[in-house]
Amino acid sequence: MIFALLSQLGFAYAHRQNPELITNDTWPGVIGSIKTNSVVQYDTNFKKVKAWGLPALAPRPGKRQAYFDYRPVERFKLFLGNLPDSEKPKLPENLDYKKLIKDTINTRWPNVDFFENVLIVFTIPAEYPEQSKMILRECIYNAKLINHPTSEKLQFSTEPEAAAIYCLSVLNEYFLIEDGTSFLVVDCGGGTVDLTTRKLLPDKRLGEITERTGDFCGSTFIDNEFIKFMKFKVGESAMDLLEKQRYSQLQYMVQEFCRRVKIPFTGDEKDFKVIEFDIEDVCPALKQYITGREKEILENDDWIIELTFENVKAMFDPVIKKIIQLISGQLRAGGACTAMFLVGGFSESKYLQSMIKNTFSFIKNISVPKQPQAAIVRGALQYGLRMDVIKTRVLKYTYGIEIESLFNEAIDPEYLRVDGHYIYKFYRLAERGRQVGVDESFSNIFRPLEHTTKLRFSLYISTNLNETYCGGLEKLGELTIDMPDTHLGKERPVEFRLMFGRMEITATARNQVTGQEHNASFKLEL
Repeated sequence: MIFALLSQLGFAYAHRQNPELITNDTWPGVIGSIKTNSVVQYDTNFKKVKAWGLPALAPRPGKRQAYFDYRPVERFKLFLGNLPDSEKPKLPENLDYKKLIKDTINTRWPNVDFFENVLIVFTIPAEYPEQSKMILRECIYNAKLINHPTSEKLQFSTEPEAAAIYCLSVLNEYFLIEDGTSFLVVDCGGGTVDLTTRKLLPDKRLGEITERTGDFCGSTFIDNEFIKFMKFKVGESAMDLLEKQRYSQLQYMVQEFCRRVKIPFTGDEKDFKVIEFDIEDVCPALKQYITGREKEILENDDWIIELTFENVKAMFDPVIKKIIQLISGQLRAGGACTAMFLVGGFSESKYLQSMIKNTFSFIKNISVPKQPQAAIVRGALQYGLRMDVIKTRVLKYTYGIEIESLFNEAIDPEYLRVDGHYIYKFYRLAERGRQVGVDESFSNIFRPLEHTTKLRFSLYISTNLNETYCGGLEKLGELTIDMPDTHLGKERPVEFRLMFGRMEITATARNQVTGQEHNASFKLEL
């Protein structure tokens, strides 16, 4: 069986013998949605999960529940991304984000025996760093869905790549069948928007034309703009108190905004009617926190807040502007493309569609395929069924290792000198922006010091093409090779090989004296 799992809790599955794609659309508290919220509600000691998904996030205000017993934890996946700490959620002191990921998995799939003979394909946003895959491996192993940390029963795909594979299956519907056809996929999700430009190759395989890109500008950032609007209307202190003491009602109000305002909004003023938000009905607890001038105004208005066309448009525009900029960047980097596909839940927004089509009218085919919200999970499933569908990828980083070199007084900084005569430098193996085949590898010959019994490779990554030193670079991990026989001194050449065949990096080292080959495993650097 192939099992595709989204970074949110969406999933799909298929049997190899009868590869019908089955997408789950039933969750606690909601039916008909492809995915649910990655939210967990614990008991007061944060030991036991009481609820997950939408019921943990936004129960109705009328449902009696003491606020001090309500402990929802959400947005913890943001810890996997390269975000400043100020933009990451604050977690309770005794909760770690990796435990949250593990608990979320185990709560949804407590029967771990189900996964014994299952290939899992896990999708992640394009902008997540390399280390996120190793962290997720650790979490999934701790959740016992795989029986070894390096198990090949767990594979990764980026969200835009999975979406591109899904779009590959519908190209015929748009008469895009010629080899060499290029198309841009824009995956507009809740938290992130991810983009990739792909080329159709012989045998219905895909090549990547330029670096996949993405940013945190999904539809939930419109919700953030709504909260800013409410702070202006009722006072910032009132909204802060609501968040601290009646969080469930805050989230219910946001969900009502999505249902009544965000989802139906078309961007055409002719279609719009002023929305009346009755605080007493939608968020009754908010009244007790509103004071001063705001309270006087709302009492005169019978506690009703109006959302005008201009108000709602102003919530959408900053988010859509970022998406337009991302698309422009992809088009500049990848050149002309024949078509653009919009996928993901946010792609169903009529306003977003019209803004993209108006801005990029020179692209004749801008389409939203059927079931755009299911594109990623179904594409990931198709990838699991046929992994050779991807022929090339473009590297997002420059990869290299730390090597010891002779110190050059003319060019090397004095403060980096080691033991008087040496300096550690960055040795490039593969450069950012290079298109690599899935069976391509990068290698070189290295030699240990005379009496050492181990040869250590410290792997670094950089977003720059030209790096000289490792200082300031992100250390991805270490690869250590045992070399117990020291009688040949330095004459023990080792061929180190880095491979990007699938989404995860693998490495091998071959002792050219003995012929023995070592499979090197990463030690995660946090």
